[in-house]
Amino acid sequence: MASVSLCMIVRNEEQVLGRCLSCVKDFADEIIIVDTGSNDKTKEIASLFTDQIYDFPWIDDFAAARNFAFQKGTGDYLFWLDADDVITEEEQKKLMKLKMRLDQEKPDVVMMKYAVGYDGSGSPSFFFYRERLLRRCERAVWKGRIHEVIEPFGKTVREDILIEHRKIGTGDPDRNLRIFEKMIREKGKIAGLTAREHYYYGKELYYHKRYKEAAGVFLTYLERSDGWHIDRIDACRHGAFCMYQLGKRDEALFFLLMGLREGIPGPELCCDLGWWFFSGKRYADAEFWYRQALKTGRLAGEEGFIMPEYRGYIPYLQLCVCLDRMGERKKACWYNELAERCHPGTEACRKNREYFARIGMRK
Repeated sequence: MASVSLCMIVRNEEQVLGRCLSCVKDFADEIIIVDTGSNDKTKEIASLFTDQIYDFPWIDDFAAARNFAFQKGTGDYLFWLDADDVITEEEQKKLMKLKMRLDQEKPDVVMMKYAVGYDGSGSPSFFFYRERLLRRCERAVWKGRIHEVIEPFGKTVREDILIEHRKIGTGDPDRNLRIFEKMIREKGKIAGLTAREHYYYGKELYYHKRYKEAAGVFLTYLERSDGWHIDRIDACRHGAFCMYQLGKRDEALFFLLMGLREGIPGPELCCDLGWWFFSGKRYADAEFWYRQALKTGRLAGEEGFIMPEYRGYIPYLQLCVCLDRMGERKKACWYNELAERCHPGTEACRKNREYFARIGMRK
């Protein structure tokens, strides 16, 4: 059976590290912990699972730290996690089954789902595929000081295995932005950033509510020709979000229409277009785009940044409201029930049911 090295970088993770390592201790043949400057009990907790604990001075470069950790791994495959990641028992079983197949199937890169957002019930509401398990070789190299990545190589496969990022606390919310602005100072201008860095710099500005700056960064990013397809679509969506915050509806539509240049729109972009028309009280036009979200949701599969609610619950709920405001209340009531099936017990669906009951409609 192929061997697996878990390679992690950590810093002040005493609240979550034990939880993480408990999830993966049976999957990993060795555990490599690289500490970048903890002053809590992180190392003490790590020592309960491994004696391979190394220090690496933090130099504002995630790729450098992760590459150091990968260099310490001796397994056939290298596996990475963040300290606040969690793997449920069901997903752990899938990991073990995958491990038993590695010798036969010999993948170079295994992509797995990474959940980073959750709905009110705690279920994943936002995930994407990431390179998670990599054959140990010279091509398994991290790139990027922030939002680091390994470009897939060789035989790359996808597995229906979900890793959940379950953060506790806020950490340092300004760290990423500080690193980006340091990089821009060093390079002299934003054009010196790679396309991926350019895109994520815009995201950090957005998170910090610097909407005008963020929109400008997204716009210059979209003028580049070397950005990844899924990043470009997301930049269009976030550019529109910025414009809404700035009270500029027409400019928001401009960004959304730029998203159409990237090809057939996914359900997320369709719903964004639906919202633009809905918020302008153009309900028939909004209805068209919410129906498109349902159609493309069935065709899109799991590409890019996946938000499951946009593939059912949100378009159903919005179709309910659109149709009600157009006087088609029987259809509206039906779509509310479809939304309820997607997410039983939501406040929105409950209130809609009460409304339809008051006006004499029944499901």
